[in-house]
Amino acid sequence: MRRIVVVGASAAGLAAVETLRREGYDGTLTLVGDEPWTPYDRPPLSKQLLAAEWEPDRLALRTPDDLAGLGLDLRLGVAATGLELSDRTVRLADGSDVPYDGLIVATGVRPRRLPGEGAHVLRTLDDALMLRERLTPGRRLVVVGAGFLGAEAAAVAWRLGAHVTLLEPAPVPLAHAVGTEVGRVLSRAHVDRGVDLRCGVTVTEVTEDGVRLADGEAIDADEVLVAVGSLPNTEWLDGSGLAVGDGVVCDEFCEAARNVYAAGDVARWYNPLFGTSMRIEHRTNAAEQGMVAARNLLHPEARKPFAPVPYFWSDQYDMKVQAYGFLRGHDEVAVVDGDLAERRFVAVYRTGDRVSGALAVGMPPKAIRLWRQAIAAGAAWSETVRTEVPATGA
Repeated sequence: MRRIVVVGASAAGLAAVETLRREGYDGTLTLVGDEPWTPYDRPPLSKQLLAAEWEPDRLALRTPDDLAGLGLDLRLGVAATGLELSDRTVRLADGSDVPYDGLIVATGVRPRRLPGEGAHVLRTLDDALMLRERLTPGRRLVVVGAGFLGAEAAAVAWRLGAHVTLLEPAPVPLAHAVGTEVGRVLSRAHVDRGVDLRCGVTVTEVTEDGVRLADGEAIDADEVLVAVGSLPNTEWLDGSGLAVGDGVVCDEFCEAARNVYAAGDVARWYNPLFGTSMRIEHRTNAAEQGMVAARNLLHPEARKPFAPVPYFWSDQYDMKVQAYGFLRGHDEVAVVDGDLAERRFVAVYRTGDRVSGALAVGMPPKAIRLWRQAIAAGAAWSETVRTEVPATGA
């Protein structure tokens, strides 16, 4: 294997090329990225960068010298447009073809959009800088979508003095992921600060003056941010023969086809720890999966399943949210420490009869780490969570 190509120059792709070199690979290593920037960190885009607490150079994941030391064939500012499995070739937007013996797909996701023009999204450095420039005191901002990304941006905009309206189609934001009671607690943090949170409303289009709802109501805004989820970047794989279904479909080793692996937000793989297929859009998962995909590609005789306990965090106002596990589709939630009303608690999640997740708000890291161990061990709910702890339905 003398030529390896990694498509996607963000956290997963960077972790993959670094791991390949660290593991002794000395062949041609091509890293392709559709943005002109060297790999940078995305979580701060909706937090420190948007708040103007950080400048772009602080987001760089590696220095120029670090990247130079990897000896990469670096192709930035050019997107992959096609894949020929039989010829083992990646086609690029500049018309060039890049041959490979091994391939790692790490092309990430892109934001979903709404009909109409002029709305902001928040995925790239350019997106964040454009919105930051517009968020001046007194500016009216409508955020469509009260998931973690929309909630973080709303919190920053409020701190910057903007008048924020937060629109969410679900009755309770994030209830599908964290449960109704925890979703209500997180939502109250916005309401308490004067954010106009409206739930159970559907935005049908972005207009010149703001947004229009399904019932015909128009909401005026100077700026609109659409944060209604993401789509995996797999269009360039159409006709390639790779299985695609809400991401690049992989086995437990992150392999999608012979000598073709996927990692990061674009990868849908079977996680044997939870016994299900999943696609995780979290920064920690991207780096960990990039490393595992690289090792499994380079050392097929010693492949190991990728069976992580997913982790994510979110900063909103004065709240620090941390979570481990796979919370979606849970059957029950129990508060095992702290108090929901004080926004300082640990909640654990049951799926079947196992502890499948844990979420903490306003608690020290050690308060949730023990629950990570329980999740990793597949601990039984009935043996781990005390029955006298009041529980809430999902």
